[in-house]
Amino acid sequence: MSYLDILHQYWGYPDFRGIQREIIESIGSGKDTLGLMPTGGGKSLTFQVPALAQEDVCLVITPLIALMKDQVDHLRRQGITAAAIYSGMSRDAIVATLENCIFGGIKLLYISPERIGSDIFQVKLRHMKVSFITVDEAHCISQWGYDFRPSYLQIADIRKLVPDAPILALTATATPEVVDDIQDRLGFKERNVFRMSFERKNLAYVVRQTEDKNAEMVHILQSIPKTAIVYCRSRKRTKEIAQMLTQHEISATWYHAGLEPAVKDQRQNDWQNDKTRVIVATNAFGMGIDKPDVRVVIHIDCPSSLEAYFQEAGRAGRDGKRAYAVLLYNGNDNRTLQKRIEDTFPPKEYIQTVYDHLAYFYQIGVGSGCGCIFEFPIDKFCNTFKHFPIRANAALTILQRAGYIDYEQNPDTKARIRFLLNRDDLYRLDSLSDKENDIVTALLRNYGGLFSDYGYVDESYIAQEAGLDRNQTYMILVNLSKKRIINFIPRKNTPLVSYAQDRIDGVDVILDKNVYEDRKEQFIKRINSVINYAQNERICRSRQLLCYFGETKSADCGQCDVCLSHTDEDNDDEQKIIRQQLQALLSDRKKHHITEIRQLNDNWELMQEVMREMVLEEEILMDGSFLLLP
Repeated sequence: MSYLDILHQYWGYPDFRGIQREIIESIGSGKDTLGLMPTGGGKSLTFQVPALAQEDVCLVITPLIALMKDQVDHLRRQGITAAAIYSGMSRDAIVATLENCIFGGIKLLYISPERIGSDIFQVKLRHMKVSFITVDEAHCISQWGYDFRPSYLQIADIRKLVPDAPILALTATATPEVVDDIQDRLGFKERNVFRMSFERKNLAYVVRQTEDKNAEMVHILQSIPKTAIVYCRSRKRTKEIAQMLTQHEISATWYHAGLEPAVKDQRQNDWQNDKTRVIVATNAFGMGIDKPDVRVVIHIDCPSSLEAYFQEAGRAGRDGKRAYAVLLYNGNDNRTLQKRIEDTFPPKEYIQTVYDHLAYFYQIGVGSGCGCIFEFPIDKFCNTFKHFPIRANAALTILQRAGYIDYEQNPDTKARIRFLLNRDDLYRLDSLSDKENDIVTALLRNYGGLFSDYGYVDESYIAQEAGLDRNQTYMILVNLSKKRIINFIPRKNTPLVSYAQDRIDGVDVILDKNVYEDRKEQFIKRINSVINYAQNERICRSRQLLCYFGETKSADCGQCDVCLSHTDEDNDDEQKIIRQQLQALLSDRKKHHITEIRQLNDNWELMQEVMREMVLEEEILMDGSFLLLP
């Protein structure tokens, strides 16, 4: 089948859009390819369509586990064989999935970057026939990018195991420097970039200078009474702002990474289905969310980079209708942004101290610890050693970059279940509700060995099998656990720390220039770019953003706060000219007919407006179709 036939059959679209076809034809012909497409530009089709056109399995490396699961579910419903491997899966489940890929039972295999370095994956990969490798969120491989992830560096090693498989790298945010770095680090055989303009003609970018951000936010949300996202930096503030909006009779909830999985799912679903109008969130919200009718995205706090701002703001107006991205800004933001530099790159001596304290926390002696993995309750660690969580977190991140530890801040560990009753007693139970019975049946049908030991389970899959939503499923599993029918250990996202090498003394920890100084310099540049964007009231907001991403031939958008202020200024200047023209004509103190006056200026609408003002101010008189001085 042709690419277009595949598009018709599985997705029902009449044709490709933007640069989709060029990217598909490039990777389909075996060329390493980098696609730059804005959020909502249809990235998924650029690898799903060519994957179906080829015989072998397509590897899709993506850090977005929730998006990974959603895409796999969606593809399966369309009759496409897809699977996913991510942290929290049992070894048996991973082996079964990889064996399916080897024997041709899977067309698209989604895998998180952390999993590709595992021995089991690399052993099985050698026996797979891979059509091509897709790297989603490809900017994560660049140390110059705003979201560098060390696990992405392993992708270059994967290429050596399947040398004939080309790479398709995709990203929605990359500066020219990052574009070059992505291709270098992924070992592109030759430069090959397809760019789709990042311009969003329906999205008006606005910077609102205000000392009272809360009042301004309420005013905006009352003026645009549609679906909205409010981004802020602090988990605590998400709740405070949502409650404040509710007090102003604006339907709102809050979202951040620290919430229970079932709570996050419920709040996201309520917002997605218009049960809640505004979601106040940290940057943990939004990746993989595709709600087309978001009318306004408000940043009440400045992000740390224009890349992050562009991606988050871009969640507004995906339906193509007019939408707004508003950054609230005042003098305090400058100080806050500058402090973020110190918090993100604390002194080297402090980082060495955190390394020592980590060893004291787990009682790891010098010369030992390599490979040991620990749950890391960061609040307890900080209380014990009197650290601020933000700085401690930054120090651990830098230690990871330097290769001393592995630090997984948001692991997606799966839920575990074990039956406390034996099978016969379970079957004799008659006190379960219909929904509880559906859950128990789903567990028995899909998971073996739960009577003898704990097994990893996928709550979303159980929900699907039982015909319930995730929140209902979670609550029923909790109730079954309270009834002592099962023991249910929910998913949790407690960070994990492991030693990548044996512990040394903190004073011996070396932080190379490329780990510390170079990255700090890049971070300072990104912070300054945010400040310049917020303070620059001369250049169109859209043009500023596009120029940052390497688009220099853009035109003024005509709808941002800068463009509109220029329009007002231009009107003021033209109004002065019209006033002078009228006063000069009427200075002879004779009556002048309207037809004569129309010839003074081409902008008749503005001239009429000026004449009305001058009549009201009694600067001129109107006598029928004639004008004269009083």
